[in-house]
Amino acid sequence: MQREVIKVHKKGIIVIPKIIREALNIEEGTLLELRVENGKILLEPLDLWQKVWKCCQGSAEEAERELDKEEEEFWKKRR
Repeated sequence: MQREVIKVHKKGIIVIPKIIREALNIEEGTLLELRVENGKILLEPLDLWQKVWKCCQGSAEEAERELDKEEEEFWKKRR
């Protein structure tokens, strides 16, 4: 298990160390899901394509529309 110590900056900003980003293929623009479980903060890359394919049995175009909808809903919640 990879462990790193990081500092929380103003407004709760944290920086994910490069070694962790590389190990998880996290790049600029990657969406992360943050949740709390048993008093711990968990960050996990959010794969919207995987989420869409689980719920959509139609065409690629339908899946893309569903993905766009999911992303739009995500950003609405962030505002």
